[in-house]
Amino acid sequence: MARPRTKLAPVGRPGAGTFRVLAMAATPQLRRGADPPLEPSLPLPQMLRLGAHGIVRDFRQRRREPALRRRPSARALDPRLHRPIFIIGAPRSGTTFLGSCIGRMPEVSYHLEPMLTKAAVGCVYARSWTEDRSAAIFRSSYAALLLAAFHGGRRFADKTPENGFIVPFLGRTFATAQFVHIIRDGRDAAVSHAKQPWLTTAALSSGRQGSARAGWGPYPRWWVEPDRREEFSAVPDIVRTAWCWRRFTEAALEGLAGLPGGRVLRVRYESVVSDPLTAAEAMADFLDASAAGREALREGLVMARTESVGRWRNVLSESDITDVEREIGPLLAQLGYV
Repeated sequence: MARPRTKLAPVGRPGAGTFRVLAMAATPQLRRGADPPLEPSLPLPQMLRLGAHGIVRDFRQRRREPALRRRPSARALDPRLHRPIFIIGAPRSGTTFLGSCIGRMPEVSYHLEPMLTKAAVGCVYARSWTEDRSAAIFRSSYAALLLAAFHGGRRFADKTPENGFIVPFLGRTFATAQFVHIIRDGRDAAVSHAKQPWLTTAALSSGRQGSARAGWGPYPRWWVEPDRREEFSAVPDIVRTAWCWRRFTEAALEGLAGLPGGRVLRVRYESVVSDPLTAAEAMADFLDASAAGREALREGLVMARTESVGRWRNVLSESDITDVEREIGPLLAQLGYV
């Protein structure tokens, strides 16, 4: 089955042909077809491994972070998913920080990028599975994580940036779910992302993989536009990470636009950093937080680092800025960053 093309309108990129020419000089590994297929696949044995490894990883994370631990309640073995919370946004946009703050709330069971569902997002997006099968996999994976943590009765919260691509599916599958979307200046997000090895050319020969078993390196992921896959591998790292920010941000904005306002809260990273207490109050109101949950949000958000805003001005060269804004300039303007 051919992968359906994205509904997102292509953003104008004058001069993008330069990088298409450079794609011809892509590494031999990429030109031989080592990059992932257009349509992701997830065989049953791999799903079972990811599910089991994800529970172990989740347990270890809870041991490392005392703020995420909860005493079992009388409903500890209740597998029902009550008003789940999805924290979405582009990588390096503050999703992990925001998720950890929401995870401090005593009424929440927080889970950082569950391995099985993170890997399954590409299959849902490509419509490789029926919606019933996709829904069953997400529900059963979340219920297993909830029970393994003895967190039954609490609100399940998932922080996975890729979920931004399947918001309509998640909204239908979890009819009472709420979505918190954090948006950051794409230039800052790109600078932060480029410091990580996940999309860099230098990571090509590392053989390393992410939590969902995706290889590190400049490989075109399932979310890259099909007609630009070779170009994605050839552009500089900073352009590739800016590209990632654009795709994740556009997808989330489009998906959330179809949901009623009471299910969506948009948060600016820069606002959280400059006025964390106001951000905490808005978030607590949106999530109907308990008094203890409201205080937990305040305590978490005040730890935001102010020096993380505007860092791109001291890091990017003039040519870097030109290349990055060629790729993401229209979206930066739409969001009021330029």
